[in-house]
Amino acid sequence: MAPRRAACLLPLLVAVASAGLGGYFGTKSRYEEVNPHLAEDPLSLGPHAAAQLPAACAPLQLRAVLRHGTRYPTAGQIRRLAELHGRLRRAAAPSCPAAAALAAWPMWYEESLDGRLAPRGRRDMEHLARRLAARFPALFAARRRLALASSSKHRCLQSGAAFRRGLGPSLSLGADETEIEVNDALMRFFDHCDKFVAFVEDNDTAMYQVNAFKEGPEMRKVLEKVASALCLPASELNADLVQVAFLTCSYELAIKNVTSPWCSLFSEEDAKVLEYLNDLKQYWKRGYGYDINSRSSCILFQDIFQQLDKAVDESRSSKPISSPLIVQVGHAETLQPLLALMGFFKDAEPLQANNYIRQAHRKFRSGRIVPYAANLVFVLYHCDQAKTSKEEYQVQMLLNEKLMLFHHSNETISTYTDLKSYYKDILQNCHFEEEYVVNKHFG
Repeated sequence: MAPRRAACLLPLLVAVASAGLGGYFGTKSRYEEVNPHLAEDPLSLGPHAAAQLPAACAPLQLRAVLRHGTRYPTAGQIRRLAELHGRLRRAAAPSCPAAAALAAWPMWYEESLDGRLAPRGRRDMEHLARRLAARFPALFAARRRLALASSSKHRCLQSGAAFRRGLGPSLSLGADETEIEVNDALMRFFDHCDKFVAFVEDNDTAMYQVNAFKEGPEMRKVLEKVASALCLPASELNADLVQVAFLTCSYELAIKNVTSPWCSLFSEEDAKVLEYLNDLKQYWKRGYGYDINSRSSCILFQDIFQQLDKAVDESRSSKPISSPLIVQVGHAETLQPLLALMGFFKDAEPLQANNYIRQAHRKFRSGRIVPYAANLVFVLYHCDQAKTSKEEYQVQMLLNEKLMLFHHSNETISTYTDLKSYYKDILQNCHFEEEYVVNKHFG
């Protein structure tokens, strides 16, 4: 009777143990963590209605940069999970309940899944498309041209196809993925930036702060607690294996909407430490840690404004807008540097291995910025009754369907002229040769 009662209690204990962890999964976070209303109604526009525009303003162009939807773990993550799970299966004793429960957990991830889009990810994209169409019905009306581009990664191509399906027959261009333009130069600019690859991606010392935090007191405490729960010597675990266990909790929640027994290893305080580890990596590899991280996105930033410029020119010439809808699907690594280039979510103090406590209320929380299905949307408006020519064209920006405050005005709408003026340096002085190419004398 006692073992049976314990077995019945296990799901309840797991649920209690994992309560509140969902907000700390960093880039592996569900989109619902930033828009909780979608958990009840995935088509709800929520409380974030568009800001009141001046009279007689009509949207001319929408430019959206999306992160792919919920995906499976990569092959590398699956291998590490298999290693940890195998170790538990070999060593787990009945007297160690947590280890026994995890040893009995069915390891269903296979390396062939390797970062592919999950069914949940397709729904993420279909629902996002329907919400954007409901928010901007004039732009998504029948017979409006949709320019759809993607990175070459399968999860992004499938996300683009799912987004298009979500719009229904009026805008659908067919189900064939080949109709989506592959544009790695814009969606995976980080692969094409030699400076970034040399100074950050392939530089063993670039992640010094991340590695220092892995060996620091906060992570040591989490590691020892997990080792104790699993009845393993702490020497048999490292920060990477602990992180794999934590991320398995996140994958099970995002992909299957279940609370995994892996979650029972972590408290909310543990989750905050592991979130900081994830954020440190994002900060030093994709955010403000090094200038080249954000400068590598210049090519995408400039392309956004070139298309906005083109729409303004066409409108002034009374021509139809050739590209009213431009949707591009990339990665967290596409969006994070772009937002850093624009100066968003910048803390007064850099994220470092030794200031975890001081960063408790940091702006730079990757799970709030680039969860699965994250989206940055620029909307250009033409205002017929503008008092001045400067006010005739105005812009809004939405991140994850919430209006953003512009730095230069602290408002959610800006004249296009003022926005271009604020980012004049980046638009004029961010050149491929200077930003991307490593000096031949380097190294």
